[in-house]
Amino acid sequence: MNHTQRFATFALFSAALLGLSSCGDNKPAETATAPTGSMETTVDSTAMLADSARMGKTDGVMVDGVAMTPDKTIVQNAVMAPSVTTLVKAVQAAGLDGALSGPGPFTVFAPTNAAFDKLPNGALAGLLKPESKEKLKGVLTYHVIQGRLVAQDLKDGQELTTMNGEKLKVSVKEGKIMIGNGTDAPVNILTPDVISSNGVTHVIDGVVLPLAK
Repeated sequence: MNHTQRFATFALFSAALLGLSSCGDNKPAETATAPTGSMETTVDSTAMLADSARMGKTDGVMVDGVAMTPDKTIVQNAVMAPSVTTLVKAVQAAGLDGALSGPGPFTVFAPTNAAFDKLPNGALAGLLKPESKEKLKGVLTYHVIQGRLVAQDLKDGQELTTMNGEKLKVSVKEGKIMIGNGTDAPVNILTPDVISSNGVTHVIDGVVLPLAK
């Protein structure tokens, strides 16, 4: 058997193993750990291996006419998208760009510039002030989940524990996926499943604010 034949045989064997590991007994990539009703969500580690198979978009997802590709980190993809420049600026002001460039994986619900424009007058400017850094960090980490959840993992009634410790609530109506804090009107996912090397981003049309304690 020559080198090419050995490589082809190894590749087929590896693909077969990956298929078994990603399919297995057909368990979903995300499992509910709390009783039905609260539906607190965690993510099975097999999701990390299954993204490519589940997405089938190795050439990336188009955002603002730019391909967001899975070989780049969440931050590297975000800086190329004109519609989320406010978010990028806020992430940098909060000092979270380094964390979101780490191995993760993370699920990020990314508000557009227009979403930030919906905030009350002066609210964004106030959050971007140096003295508001911790408050800004709290708002931004409310949009981040530890682990990766693609759109098919998001179910009506789920509660997702965010990186700031508070819950995000998922609702699905007529095929539209929305997230919210459970009190204010939920926001819509505009562009789902933007896969990056360290997680997945869903572009949303509003900023979700954590409820005051």
